[in-house]
Amino acid sequence: MPEAVIVSARRTPIGTAFKGTLRDTDAFDLAEHAVAAVVADLGSAPVDDVILGEGLYGGGVIARHAAITAGLIDVPGLAVNRHCAAGLAAVQTAAGSIRAGMDTLILAGGVNSASTSPKSKFRVGEEWIEPWMSPTHPNQPDAPNKDMSITVGWNSAVAAGISRTEMDEWALRSHRNAIAAIDAGRFDEEVVPIKTVHGLFSVDEHPRRGTSMEKLASLKPLHPEIEGFSITAGNASGANDAAAVLAIASDELGLPALATVRSWASVGVDPARTGLSPVTAIPKALKRAGLSLSDVDLFEINEAFAANCVACVKLLDIDPDRVNVSGSGCSLGHPVAASGARMLTTLVYELRRRGGGIGVASMCAGGGIGSATVVEVHG
Repeated sequence: MPEAVIVSARRTPIGTAFKGTLRDTDAFDLAEHAVAAVVADLGSAPVDDVILGEGLYGGGVIARHAAITAGLIDVPGLAVNRHCAAGLAAVQTAAGSIRAGMDTLILAGGVNSASTSPKSKFRVGEEWIEPWMSPTHPNQPDAPNKDMSITVGWNSAVAAGISRTEMDEWALRSHRNAIAAIDAGRFDEEVVPIKTVHGLFSVDEHPRRGTSMEKLASLKPLHPEIEGFSITAGNASGANDAAAVLAIASDELGLPALATVRSWASVGVDPARTGLSPVTAIPKALKRAGLSLSDVDLFEINEAFAANCVACVKLLDIDPDRVNVSGSGCSLGHPVAASGARMLTTLVYELRRRGGGIGVASMCAGGGIGSATVVEVHG
């Protein structure tokens, strides 16, 4: 069985939706840019497929569109949707095909443009129209399917006993880690600047340099009518735009490898425990690789809300200093379908800077889905 190795990993800078630099750049252009960057890395190596996670677009296959614009006319393209874990699912699907011997080189990742995707409401004259949108799960009282601040954030906080102070401290840490990574140039290898109608965009714009505990503490809860509710805009992820793409190849091709995809796993849990799903997915993925939590050098656990990340760290008894060392959803933002691929990209480059090791990227996803991918960077 061939090994599935990562031979290229690139992403766009992450934009703040609706008011940021990528607000007028749609998902097709974002995907085209990231795919083209990886194709340039690969040179003449023949690509078998392009697999991209996408969300809230529907009806098309952005991967095929990006393949054509990148000159890969004979490459088919595949769209996958596992909600927030769509970018991870694309990489996992590619790695599975490589290891099965069906393909030898696949581009996989995800793309998200919250700015240009269909909005949940729009105005026609004096009337507000709310179009039908696919729910993540059947609606239930303890897990509303259109309010993740309750279903993911608050439920996680209650289940693991996470306080408002703990959430705000984690969010502040996330911003500080992201700013430190930007200032030190740690994202330079992975980010490919993109030309927009607003100018050249090269640096993630969502992290806030002026964030403080005082400012975070001043923000009002999203649901003040719920006693004790402490999820705020400050300890939640943003709405964002970005694309991230990795090239997954058979080791038999002999291309220089950045990392090896060791294993992966996805799980389902009760939707009310969506935010805690990495607690199940991470050990399952590690077991498939013959590893344990103590073998992992770095974790990326998406901060859909600070509460769900803090809860997972607490319940798995992970050293926080090994988690999200360059920021995550609360700071960099959460470009939903691209986040998993972005996390893997950042994880691989950070492990390489540290001389190698084992890394895990994991996230919860709408409807009670959890997913995790294990990679190894050889020193």
